[in-house]
Order: sequence, then structure tokens, then C-alpha cells
Amino acid sequence: MMEMEKKMPIGIENFEEIRTEGFYYVDKTGLIQELLHNWGKVNLFTRPRRFGKSLNMSMLKNFFEIGNKGEIFEGLKISEDTALCESYMGKFPVISVSLKGVSGSEFETARSLLCSIIGNEALRFYFLTESDRLNDKEKLLYHQLIAVDRTGKESFVMPDSVLMESLKNLSMLLCKHYGQKVIILIDEYDVPLDKAMQGGYYDQMISLIRAIFEQALKTNDSLYFAVLTGCLRVSKESIFTGLNNPKILSITDVEFDEYFGFMDWEVRELLEYYRLSEAYDTMKEWYDGYHFGNAEVYCPWDVVCYCNKLRSKPNAQPEAYWLNTSSNDVVRRFLECADTGVAKREIEGLVAGEVIQKEIHQELVYKDLYSSIENMWSVLFMTGYLTQQGEPDGDVFSLRIPNFEIRKIFVQQIMELFKDTVQKDGQTLRVFCEALKNGDAAVVEEQFHRYLKKTISIRDTFVKKTIKENFYHGILLGLLGFKADWGVFSNKEAGEGYGDILVEIDDEAIGIVIEIKYDDSARLEISCMEALDQIRKKKYEEQFREMGMKHILKYGIACYQKQCKVAVEKESCQYRG
Repeated sequence: MMEMEKKMPIGIENFEEIRTEGFYYVDKTGLIQELLHNWGKVNLFTRPRRFGKSLNMSMLKNFFEIGNKGEIFEGLKISEDTALCESYMGKFPVISVSLKGVSGSEFETARSLLCSIIGNEALRFYFLTESDRLNDKEKLLYHQLIAVDRTGKESFVMPDSVLMESLKNLSMLLCKHYGQKVIILIDEYDVPLDKAMQGGYYDQMISLIRAIFEQALKTNDSLYFAVLTGCLRVSKESIFTGLNNPKILSITDVEFDEYFGFMDWEVRELLEYYRLSEAYDTMKEWYDGYHFGNAEVYCPWDVVCYCNKLRSKPNAQPEAYWLNTSSNDVVRRFLECADTGVAKREIEGLVAGEVIQKEIHQELVYKDLYSSIENMWSVLFMTGYLTQQGEPDGDVFSLRIPNFEIRKIFVQQIMELFKDTVQKDGQTLRVFCEALKNGDAAVVEEQFHRYLKKTISIRDTFVKKTIKENFYHGILLGLLGFKADWGVFSNKEAGEGYGDILVEIDDEAIGIVIEIKYDDSARLEISCMEALDQIRKKKYEEQFREMGMKHILKYGIACYQKQCKVAVEKESCQYRG
């Protein structure tokens, strides 16, 4: 019987589920060996989101925890190290919490969620209530962790004194019950700080998290070792105060560089397994390019999502899957700060595929992340929106945009910021639209040129001519989109082809056809004429005649970087009803 093809693990971060329910798994169990051989009492892995941090933490829990199902590791790399498996597999109590859900508009909500997360983890060990190795006082400590109020389930009641010592006390109780020190896993440790910054209660949250970490990770005789993950390496002074040299493993470190993200050979194997090898070049252009330590890696979330799409639609185009999993606020904030001056030109260079040099501060105080444009370069680097090229010179890194997907995120955020800027200046927008409606090419050109000077443009080196035309196309759509009483259509079938932009002004019986060209500065006038000639040959305006429009305006608009040229042809029609 033919073996059933494995399913794609879309959004699944549970290692046991992937291994037992027939999902494809890219083997990262070598992380376990390296973690034990390169020992650290407290280990912090910082990686961008969607690079497999949570799945790796689930893998560690399944490997070390007492009562694990050892068979789920059969056939994986770690199973080849029989001595290590015999010594460590299934030998430890494991406390595993994810702080991903600790959010809220105010501190009390976030604190309550933190209590619920820790309380629910404590409930996994309910057998402690009947342990003959714990005395009554120790059992009372446990009951304090799982106590709920009258509202019922998950409304855990923990005063500060209990919450701050919760992980330490739970590990102490487990250690005494099993006679074995405990492994603590804390996933997404920095999410509560990020949410607290947004909610305005940062100082309260960092004091609480610092106290919990100090108790659990510093003054804890029951701890064997701990692993934490997050996006950012937060300053020791702000959260890891007093910890004895936690081992920080960031995107610049060579250790563990291949265990977060997919290596090129892993992507090739995955594509070959699903008979999708012809998609390799596209996959590489869109989702590869991240530089961690000495490794070039792909974003695993994107690879899995695109493969899944290709399985049902072999000609599917790549998408910005990473874009759809977050608001990408960090890019937006950065663009707002860099709206003028040198930083603006540097962004244009990055979007064009160029490399820039910046001093990177890998250890940041959370509340200072967005305090300066210099800090924001570091944030973009640590969160995966930029990656390094070559070796750094001390703290100075050569930075670039990793791939097409991240470039698309920048372009989209640039366009969103442009639209917001346009909306705030209603008078300029009215002048532009009035000139467009009246066929005043000189004023349309003047105003469009002003808009181009204000926004971050796409330059030559990185993209095809058609993609650059799409950028200017988007700028025009962004301007016209604020005219609620105009019908604005993009790439709509018209005549013998598809016009770039068609505008219907029904109240005044005006139809507008716009064709956009991109060319070098010496050919702008020629390109305008070519655009008008294309409109005539393809008869894009024909539908306006059939609709009975009294006036038809045909615009040829040619652009180069921040320059533009506008030409217009006017036509008055008689209704042929």
C-alpha cells in the first residue's frame, strides 16, 4: 500500500502532534545535543517571530519530561545518540509556559492572564496534592498556585507574594516529589513587555517579570537548567538583573544558528518530497536570505504556507505570509521617524536592494526601543526586517532587506503612510483632483511631483520595470481613492486590453484613462507619448463613449524616481444612445 503523503503543519507548534498525526517535520532535534554539550544554566534564544521558537520549545519539553513518549523521537537525529537519550530522555520534571498571551490594555488584565498561564501549568501537576513526599505546608503552597475565585475556571487568585515565587515554588515542589531538579521553559518571554509598552504600564510589568525571573532563575536550588525564547534581547539591567551570566544566543551567534529556520538543503528536501522542486527559485527569492550566525536560513512559516498553497494550486504565486501574521508596527514607526533626511534616502536604497552600514545595539531597554532612529535600526535587525551581509566590524553591520517578502512589507507600509499623509492635507488633494478632472496637465504634473518628493520612492536596481510602474500606479490609486464620488478602477478590462486606471465621474459625465510608464529621465516626454499612443491603439476609452460620457481625458504619465511628466488628450463626445 502506498504511504499517505504527510500533511503540512500549518500553525502547529505542538511537537507531539506533528510527530503522531502524520505531519511533515524538519528535524531540529540536534538542538538538544548542542544544548547539553554547550552547557548554560540559563539560555536565552532571540529570533524573529515565525522562526520555529515555540515548536522547538515543545520539542524540548517532549524530550526531557518524565513520562514522555520516547517513540516520537524514533528516526530523528537525536535518537542516534543512544547514550545521551538514555541519560536525559524522560528524566526531568519540566515546567513549560508561554507568555505569548500576556496582554491587556491595563496592568491588572495582563497580570490576571499571567496568573492564569502559570496556574494552568501548575494544574498539570495536580498529583502533588496527594504526594507522600510533600508535607502539609508544601501542599498548601501548591494550592495557592491553583486557587480560583468564585468566577470559576482560569480566574486564578495569586497575591504578589505568591505570583513572584510561583515558578520557583512549583519547581521546588516537583523537585522534592521526583527527587530530580527541574527544567524551566519560558517561551516568548518579552511579549508581556511589548504589550505593556503599548498599554502604558511598562514599569509595573517589568518589575513583576523581573521578580518572577529572579526567583525562578537565580535563587532556585531546584533548577537544572532553563531555556527562554523571545524576539528581542532585553537589557540585563531591566529584566535579568542579578542573574549569573545568562547565555544569550542571538541571531548574530554561530552557536545554534541552524536550528531556528530552514536551511537550504532542508527546503530542497521538502520541495522534492511534495514534488514541487520547480518552485525552488521562487521560494528562495521570496523567503530565504536571513543570516543567523554563519547560516543562511529561510523563514519556515513562509515555506510551509507556500508549499501548502502549491499542493492545491501548482501555479500559485508567492504571498507575504509573514505580513499577514502581524501589524508590522515596527516598520510603520520607523518610516514615520525617517520621513525626511538621510534615513529616508537609506530606506530608498534598501528597498532598491542596496546595503547600508549601521551601528547595531543588540541589548536594548524596551522602553527606549523607539526613542531614536538609531535604536530603531537595531530593532529592525533583531526582528528580521533587516539582515546582515558579511561579517560585522565591531558593532557596525552591513544591513540589507532579506528577500522579496520583506521588501513587500516595506513597500506596503510606505504606501499606507503615504495615504495617511495625503488624507491630512485635503487642500492639496483637492487641487490635484480638480486639475485631473479639468485636463490641466501642468498642474497635475506639478502636484504629482510634489507628492513623489514627499514619499519614499522605489529606485532602479532591485526590481523589474513593471514593478516600478506598479509603485507609481499605487501612488495614483492612493490619491484617487479619497474621491468617494468617483468610480476608480485599476487594471480593468477596456477596449482591447486592460487600462492602468480608469476613472468615472458620473455627475459630470467625465471619463478619465490613465496609462503609466517608467523610464529614465531623458525619455519621460517620449514615454508620455507612448502611453497616449497605447491608449489610442488599445481603445481603452471606448467604454466611456458607450456610457455616454461627454468628456474623455486620456493621460500619459511617465515617471523616473521622483520625477514625472504628464501629457493629456481631451475628447468631447456626443451621446450615441
